This record gives sequence, structure tokens and C-alpha cells, in this order.
Amino acid sequence: MTALHLENVCKSFGEVEVLHDINLTVEEGEFVVFVGPSGCGKSTLLRVIAGLEDATSGTVEIAGNVVNTTPPAKRGIAMVFQSYALYPHLSVKDNMALALKQAKEPKTVIEERVTEAARMLSLGDYLDRRPAELSGGQRQRVAIGRAVVRHPKLFLFDEPLSNLDAALRMNTRIEIASLHRTLDTSMVYVTHDQTEAMTLADKIVVLRDGRVEQIGAPMELYNKPANKFVAGFLGAPSMNFVDAKLIGKPGAKTLGIRPEHLNLGEGQLKGTVTHVERLGGDTNLLVKLNDGETITARLFGQRDVAVDAAIALQFDEADAFFFDAEDQAMVA
Repeated sequence: MTALHLENVCKSFGEVEVLHDINLTVEEGEFVVFVGPSGCGKSTLLRVIAGLEDATSGTVEIAGNVVNTTPPAKRGIAMVFQSYALYPHLSVKDNMALALKQAKEPKTVIEERVTEAARMLSLGDYLDRRPAELSGGQRQRVAIGRAVVRHPKLFLFDEPLSNLDAALRMNTRIEIASLHRTLDTSMVYVTHDQTEAMTLADKIVVLRDGRVEQIGAPMELYNKPANKFVAGFLGAPSMNFVDAKLIGKPGAKTLGIRPEHLNLGEGQLKGTVTHVERLGGDTNLLVKLNDGETITARLFGQRDVAVDAAIALQFDEADAFFFDAEDQAMVA
């Protein structure tokens, strides 16, 4: 059964239309990530799915049922927010059990579900603590556990890792991926972080200005972006764009080349190093080309390159991307 189906979903606030004809299908057990810059409409779309906002037009279907007029509590969903939204006076156990108590589930069911969720999220030693006694990562795991115990048809995550530091983000990201494999339940996840999107998703939905730019598997979008926006959004460091006259491909306006495809040598791009980032395993060079554009080269390993050095960068034209005057991808 399809977990989620959106058909021609639009959302307006007054005269301002923020979502434009969104069409999307999430299959049972699929992990789908909405990604895009701030203001692209990804959180609004999630709120429409959850029922926290009403779609202006179009159809929202969850597990085969149209839910446009169904209140959030009856949609069979569970949502994890950016803020932990835990009750400070309740223990971890009681925070996780609250929704089940309100639904008047039997005590044995509540105990069983809370125990199982605590085991999956490594919270067994913290069940009697209150949120103030926990780290940020532990609090977020409690918020996830509160969703898990409900056994929802669909999980919704709204930038759940934004408040965590880099190390905790990575650890919690791994825990969410592991949780998805264990539960095999459909998840829809919103983030502005393309690394989260690339590492978590079965399918990525790239949004811009309330419209879907491209939908596909992470590597499909990375290797075959539909347009210049998608090509530049996915990848860190982001793709370089220069004038396609450099190659002379007919009909092309822009040449795109990823930083990892550039190497030192007697190449097509000549310029001056303006900054060096030494990351240990990689070395990133910011290079101002002779025509004035600045690009990034990602070189494997440790490289002894100095600021102000004149260098040449080369690339295999098979690795290049070409975009036409409308910024749409062209066949190489």
C-alpha cells in the first residue's frame, strides 16, 4: 500500500502562493527527504501532510485514505519537531507514554511499547530522569521515542537535528537510519542540510520557491541533476559553474564541474589560489580564475599548495555537466 500520495497540492496564505502543484508518492517503508533552501516551502508541505495546515487545493492521501479534512490526531502520523517539545515535569518514561495514556491504551501495552522504544534508542538507563537531566541528543531521542511508541503509519520529521552540534548530528542521524531499518515504516524528513538528505534518503525531493525541482534517489540526483539549481545544491563543496565557451559545446551556456573532479596539472582552468583549507584527508583550494570567477578544487590527501600560487586545474570532459540558457541540464 502507498504510504502517502499528494496530488496537485497547493497552499496559499492570502494572495501569496507558497506551494505550487505538488505531486508525490511515498511507498510503504520508504524514507523520503524534502530538501531545499530556507523559504522553499518544505516545512509548510510537511505541515500540510500532518494536518497542521490545510491545503488550499489538491489531495492528501495517507495509507489509501484522503485526509484533507481529517484532524492531525486521526491521520495515523507521528511528528518529531526541531524543538524537543518535552514536558519538563515528566520523566522520560512518562513523556514517551503520554500519548498512549491519552488514547487510553492498556497499561501492559504502554509498558511494552515504551520498553521496546527505549531499547531501540538506548534510553533504558534514563527512563526515570527528567528532560533537564539529559543532553540535547538524549532529549531528541526521547522525542523520537515518543513518536515510535504510537506505531504510526507515517513518521514526519521537521529538521530534528538542527539544534545539535556536529558530532551529535552525525550520531543521531545514524540512529534515525538504524531506526528506519528496524521499523521499516515510511518516513518523511525535512532538512536544509544536503548531507542529511544524501545519507538518509531512499528518495530526495528537491524544492525551490514552493515547486518540486526534481525527485529521485540521492546518487541519481547527484549524477544526473535536472537543472543547474539541483546540481549546485547537492554536493559539498558545491559544483563549480563557469562559462561553457571554455569547452565550446554547442547550445551550452554554463559548464558545471564538481570540485572532486579537478586536479592539478596543465589544464583548462588557470588562476591564483586565494585560500587553502587543509582537512587532513582532503585539501580544498579556492582559486580565482584569470577571467575573474572563483572556483573550488577538492584534492585528495594533503597538498603543499600556498596562497597566491599560480596554478592550472584540469578535468576530464566526461565528468563535466552542461546547462542551456534556461539552466536546464543538457546531454553531455
